[in-house]
Amino acid sequence: MATMAECRSALDTLSDNLAGADGDVRGAADLDRSLSCHIRDLDVTFTGRLANGRIHVLGTHDGPPRDKAEIRLAMTGDDLVAMVGGELNFAKAWASGRVRLEAGFRDLLKLKSLL
Repeated sequence: MATMAECRSALDTLSDNLAGADGDVRGAADLDRSLSCHIRDLDVTFTGRLANGRIHVLGTHDGPPRDKAEIRLAMTGDDLVAMVGGELNFAKAWASGRVRLEAGFRDLLKLKSLL
């Protein structure tokens, strides 16, 4: 089971990857939205913002998200680490229910290029 520190490191790596992306990926990540990522097996939620092509983690708290972020993710810590490490395909994990992504329709359309 991934630790809290490993999950935070994976989110930082994902942020770096988004910031260094080109083309459609960069355009999809160039939103300004509140963000939450609930790590189900640790029962902790990272909260923050997707802005200027980066994920800015602003805090964590125990349990599920307290507020409804504009972009909401939920998964296990191992799945987060595996996705960021390139060992797990996001689209397949999302389609199988291992990863949950909730957002407004327009945001989902824009984020689909990240898949």
